[in-house]
Amino acid sequence: MKLLLDMNIPNKYLDLLTKRDIEAVKWSDIGAPNAEDAEIMAYAQENNFVILTCDLDFSTLLSITHDLKPSVVQIRASFQQSEHIADLTTTALHKYSDELSNGAIISINLKKSRIRSLPL
Repeated sequence: MKLLLDMNIPNKYLDLLTKRDIEAVKWSDIGAPNAEDAEIMAYAQENNFVILTCDLDFSTLLSITHDLKPSVVQIRASFQQSEHIADLTTTALHKYSDELSNGAIISINLKKSRIRSLPL
């Protein structure tokens, strides 16, 4: 599984995920930083990435399009506890890897993670 980090994910978070053996790339390393969410979503879909984001924009797009991909992981917590959030993200990615392969949205906060299968 490959993660595509949205622009709203701090750069230090990429390092934390990489240290946990998660394959990840920041959107700004492969595309225009001011790209529309639809462009990021299309790239993720075409290149089999799971999008990691802090906002609800990709979920909204998926609810409009009823697409099965790309899967999206939403971090719904502050990055002040980056190590803890990275641990929670890694756990959720492993726990829900099959669902993410088939199309899903995962929402992660400090207490739990929730999953919803696509299409919405």
